Amino acid sequence: MSLTSALNTAQSIFNTTGTQSSVVSNNISNSSNSDYVRRQAMVTTSLNGAQVVKISRAQEDALLKQWLKASAQDSGQQTLLSGLTDLKSIMGGNDYETSPATYLSTFKEKLQAFRTSPSSTIAAQSAVTAAQDVANSLNSASKSVQAVRQSADKDIATKVSTLNTLLAQFKTANDAVKSETATGGNPADALDEREKLLKQISSIVGVNAVDRENGDMALYTTDGTVVFDTIPRTVTFVAQDTYTAQTKGNGVYIDGVQLAMGTGSTTSAQGSLQALLQVRDDIAPKFQSQLDEIAKSLVSMFSESDGATPATTAPGLFVWKTSTGAPGGVPTTTGVIDGISATISVNINVQTGVINPATGLSGDPMKLRDGSISGVTNLNPTGKTGFSDNLDALYTEMGTAQTFSSNAGLSSNVSIMDYASNSIGWLEQYRSDATTASENTSAALSRSTEAYSNETGVNLDEELTLLLDIEQSYKAGTKILNAVDEMLKSLLDIAS
Repeated sequence: MSLTSALNTAQSIFNTTGTQSSVVSNNISNSSNSDYVRRQAMVTTSLNGAQVVKISRAQEDALLKQWLKASAQDSGQQTLLSGLTDLKSIMGGNDYETSPATYLSTFKEKLQAFRTSPSSTIAAQSAVTAAQDVANSLNSASKSVQAVRQSADKDIATKVSTLNTLLAQFKTANDAVKSETATGGNPADALDEREKLLKQISSIVGVNAVDRENGDMALYTTDGTVVFDTIPRTVTFVAQDTYTAQTKGNGVYIDGVQLAMGTGSTTSAQGSLQALLQVRDDIAPKFQSQLDEIAKSLVSMFSESDGATPATTAPGLFVWKTSTGAPGGVPTTTGVIDGISATISVNINVQTGVINPATGLSGDPMKLRDGSISGVTNLNPTGKTGFSDNLDALYTEMGTAQTFSSNAGLSSNVSIMDYASNSIGWLEQYRSDATTASENTSAALSRSTEAYSNETGVNLDEELTLLLDIEQSYKAGTKILNAVDEMLKSLLDIAS
């Protein structure tokens, strides 16, 4: 080997080890960055020794696609579970102490005590107070359900805004990848950035990533709607300022196509957006309908009639207001009356100390016993203190099967007590199933993350071992350089 050849070999070693050490150092510095994909200097040998031909990126497209799918499913499931947990909290937690079912049970007990002692003013007042607690619990629950819907609506608006921003950033990263690929540069950093954005997008709306020529990538939703193709597609949504039971939430549109909401306790939602739509437009409204059916049944059960043909009827113990604010009559529809649970209250004619402005008279709880709350009739015209026929009938009615709307998602031929309990059971079963599903999606995401990280992440032990190998190569180069230096000195000494 000539001295020139030896010098070229040493120079090749120094160039190669310099590039390798730079790549390894970069890997080590990003070992804790989950959005970084490991780089490797690809080395080949020639007559002049080893040299780096390219910087390779440990890209695993199949594992990435699996991770994106697992991420979208888990994001949707966790979002759904969060919404169900919010609805459960309305009922007072694990014991459901603030649920209408709990207050209905207490009211039935107080009504039983009153029918046992129909002459007791205290028993009458206790029954009326318990009825007020039932009405208040329905009011509060209805208000809270709409608050959950409004919160979901605000979250949707935030997610849509974030998604549009991410898609704009995705275009910049995608253009950088295409540019580097077309010019023969190193697109690794741009690929990392694009992949990071892709992960964030998939948690909001599930997407299928399609690779195309020159490093380009297009994004489609699972139902085929274009999300990104050369340019980002616009995602639109109009938020609502307030929510009532009558409010219909606006849809989310991607490139003009409406995004479907998720379905089921093991939700079909891909990403948080579809799950938020499911909470806002399916689960919460159905729970609201169940509250409304309880309220409607109470108004009907405790209404009063003069018994004539045709009969004159009017709300008795429980009254309500229509959406226009006018007093509502005795419900006759078989369907759900949206929002009746938000306006139900106890008739002022039985509230002690409350003056009815129409009559100028103070409320009397004994009117519940006599069936004369509305004024259309009086079942106890002689004022018998032991009269309990009406109380007996009302108590029996609370345990009698009623017809409820099937649109509320519960059995329609049960007593109001069972219906209220079934409503809690429906919510709890939904939440329990969603919890199990969330554990499964979380585990699937964890496994996908581990598998992807094992193939593309940085292993410090491996990098440090490689750094030692590079050090040995560098030492070999220095030995060659020292040998050439000694030879050159010898030649100079001979020449002099």
